[in-house]
Order: sequence, then structure tokens, then C-alpha cells
Amino acid sequence: MRSRSESLEFALLGLLKESSLHGYELRKRLTAIFGPFRALSFSVLYPQLKRMLDAGLIIQLEVPKGGKSKRVRIVYSITQKGISKFDELTQGAGELGLDDDNFEVSVAFFGPTSTRNRLRILEGRQRRLKEKAEILKADLDKSAVGLDKYLLEWRRHSLETAEREIAWLDQMIRSERKN
Repeated sequence: MRSRSESLEFALLGLLKESSLHGYELRKRLTAIFGPFRALSFSVLYPQLKRMLDAGLIIQLEVPKGGKSKRVRIVYSITQKGISKFDELTQGAGELGLDDDNFEVSVAFFGPTSTRNRLRILEGRQRRLKEKAEILKADLDKSAVGLDKYLLEWRRHSLETAEREIAWLDQMIRSERKN
């Protein structure tokens, strides 16, 4: 997944594979996956759903709201083509979810992902973070010429954050290998 659109499509397919959902519920569940600080507006969600409808990955159904209301609710369901695409994405060997923006989405759907591909994603993420940590260490070792104290502290914080995630990834990888 290289773009936010691809990441969003993957998450939507995963959610709809679990159950049919209407737009508001999809947005709520996506916010839980992407986190509270990554805004997902309806102006992003509905065009993505439209692209997925056009591609035949999902269908939309009009379902009565129930009660006294005569209004209908649009509910989205995954198609067989969408299931195949989701399965392909979870079993893919590419750069699936190694970057900061998409890793969380990959982890959200680790359940249907094979152990082999979970390991591939975890190890790829770990390699990427180790590279980042090495760059940050080298940058800090250069005595940070030209950096003000706030930027220097931000780099130290970024290094500590990367090191903590690397340690967590070590645990996850060991756990996956035991299975």
C-alpha cells in the first residue's frame, strides 16, 4: 500500500469482509483503526466507496431504517471480487504496510493474514525503523551543527520512539516465530 487511498481501500475491504456496514459506522470503525489524530471526513470516504463500487469490489443496498421512518439507509457489502482483492492484499509480499501511515492498518487485519506474511510485514517494518534509527543516530553524532536545541530534542525523541517500536517488533517477531 503506497497511498492513503490504497490504505483506505484495504481497511474498507477488511471491515466489509467482517460485515455489511453503512457510511457512518464505516467512518467510526475506520477512525478506530487509523487513530483519532488522522481525520477521515465523509468527503474522503464516499469518493473512495464510489471508486470501489465502480471497480465491483463492493455493492450498496438500500435498507429501510425501521420504526416510523420511511427513509432508507445505504449499506455497503463486499463482493466476491472484493473478497479476492482483500485476500490478495493480506497475502501479498510487497511493501504492504511498512511505512508509518499504513503499518497500523496492516496490524488491524493481521488476523486473516498468514503467519508468513505477518512475519514479512513485521520484519520489513523493523528493517525500515532500524534504518531510520541509524540515520537519526548519525545525525545526532554529528554534534547537530546548525540545529537549534528544539530540533535536536525532537530528533532524540524520534530516535527513542523508533527504538521502543523496534523492541516491540522484536517481541512480536519472536511470538510469531513460536507459532
